[in-house]
Amino acid sequence: MSTPRLHPDTIAAVRDRADIVDIVSEQVVLKKQGKDYVGLCPFHDDKSPSFSVSPTKQFYYCFSCGAGGNAYKFLMELGQRSFTDVVLDLAKRYQVPVKTLEPEKRQELQRQLTLREQLYEILAVTTSFYEHALRRPDGAAALTYLTDQRGLTNETIQQFQLGYAPGGWQTLYAYLVEQKQFPVALVEQAGLIVPRTSGSGYYDRFRDRLMIPIHDTRGRIIGFGGRGLTDDAKPKYLNSPDTELFDKGQTLYGLDKARPAIAKHDRAVIVEGYFDVIALHAAGSPTAVAALGTAVNANQVRQLLRYTESKQVILNFDADAAGVKAAQRAIGEVEAMAYRGEVQLRVLNIPEGKDPDEYLQHHPIEAYQALLDQAPLWIDWQIQQIVLGRDLGQADQFQQSSQAIVELLSEIANADTRTHYVRQCAELFSNGDGRLVPLLAENLVVQVRRQRRSPQDGSDRPRLSFTQTSTLEQAEAALLRVFIHSAEHRPDVLTMLDSRDLQFSFSHHRALWQTLRSQAAAPPDELVGWLRDRTAESAALAQTQHLFYLDEKTHRDVLRAPLVIRAAAACIEQTLCEKRYRHFLQLWTESDHTQAADQLAYYQNQIYAEKRRIAELEKERQTTFEDLARLPWVGVDG
Repeated sequence: MSTPRLHPDTIAAVRDRADIVDIVSEQVVLKKQGKDYVGLCPFHDDKSPSFSVSPTKQFYYCFSCGAGGNAYKFLMELGQRSFTDVVLDLAKRYQVPVKTLEPEKRQELQRQLTLREQLYEILAVTTSFYEHALRRPDGAAALTYLTDQRGLTNETIQQFQLGYAPGGWQTLYAYLVEQKQFPVALVEQAGLIVPRTSGSGYYDRFRDRLMIPIHDTRGRIIGFGGRGLTDDAKPKYLNSPDTELFDKGQTLYGLDKARPAIAKHDRAVIVEGYFDVIALHAAGSPTAVAALGTAVNANQVRQLLRYTESKQVILNFDADAAGVKAAQRAIGEVEAMAYRGEVQLRVLNIPEGKDPDEYLQHHPIEAYQALLDQAPLWIDWQIQQIVLGRDLGQADQFQQSSQAIVELLSEIANADTRTHYVRQCAELFSNGDGRLVPLLAENLVVQVRRQRRSPQDGSDRPRLSFTQTSTLEQAEAALLRVFIHSAEHRPDVLTMLDSRDLQFSFSHHRALWQTLRSQAAAPPDELVGWLRDRTAESAALAQTQHLFYLDEKTHRDVLRAPLVIRAAAACIEQTLCEKRYRHFLQLWTESDHTQAADQLAYYQNQIYAEKRRIAELEKERQTTFEDLARLPWVGVDG
């Protein structure tokens, strides 16, 4: 069919229904920042978040490459698709009736659009059929399995619409095709019946199985998972095939029910199976979802990140070999996102190798929640797996473990985080001998530096260490480190922050700063000891404990405290200026340039003022050799 010309009413209706945040977040990991969202621009090789999405304006803009527009333009440019194709896809998604300017093409177009609605209806009718069959005599074994072996209540069974597929070869076929008069081709497209390999006719895909409906995020049934009820059932779990509605690689079981809880508790939990999800929801932990017989992939994780502001995702797979392998595969899918800080990935292995469903049969939900709270970050879990079962007293096993650790740590871009893990791994390799820790740490640092690629920095002047990635976070960390380890420069830090009216942006830095100000007179050694004693009482302080220690590079930076204070404060102020610059640029871009000349002039003046100040601050962040010459000699930079 040739491409139809869409009626303006349809274009306007789709534009009104489409949510740009929802659409963009399928391709970009977005983080809420004030009223807007920010992320890495998909239209160029973005190193730091310069891509802004405004839900109130329904507009996106990249302050680096200049890409911008509405939801239509985003999908057109990203997928190199036509305007009509994008509008039609969005019309399907948001269930907007489509009108064309050519009446003769309207019928064929409407037929294509209503196909999905017919499939939804067939799957909904099938779900009711399975639910009814569960309560009949031939469904007794399936019902007993749910109530006795799984411990599910009738309320939970109804909530998840669990059912039973009878054992006959054409039981569902007869009901849908012969009784309900659904076209056999549509029933096949829904994934419910299969053509016979020899002869004519069809047979039911699911037979003598416990049936678990799979929903999309809007609660509509799009497929099924069927569990065999006998030991010889092959396979044990059988999913619907990919259809017009169902793509198992892009679907997460339970997400329709978990979305509100994920947003409320600010974390998502990915488990292995249907019944892990059901058991957790029934017990009062409704943040759980599951992949559908495939490895967790980056697109599935991105779906979850739409609903958690902290971007926390916990993998809770079985602790057996298969579960560990599944966790490793999932980490491999999203480790690039984790290294960039786009996802706060954690891994939970339940003690004694139990899965969540089994664990909850013998423990209260509060115990499981405590395990989630204590789940280690994925890097910590990876380190545990590297040394697990290895005798570090044996030279070959020590070397294998050390090399694996070096490869893991070399990918960490944040210097402070790298330092934290180098020290942690040195303590691990020391086997309790504290005298070996400095030597092992130095050796790890050398190997990690050798492993890392040389930074492609176009500047011909040195910058301080916090200017590579996570610029703002590292600048704040540098100020806090100076305050902790250099008592003589604490007044300079206070003066710089107060004179420029600067605040710490990160919650763990704010918590540490509040603590430090009450101990401003303490000598550095006493202050560090006092802080270490309190890390167990505060999760925020625990996140900053790497600042309590100095390695060769950070010790050198503390000796250069005046330069660090100047550059860090300039970096923090520059971040604020860049936000104001983007704000006024957006106001100027969206204004009616044929009117309000005074207002436009005001926006332009503000844009130029912020741009000038950014250039001044950029110079303050640079370290010249004259700067270094005025300070005590502390070795070669970098």
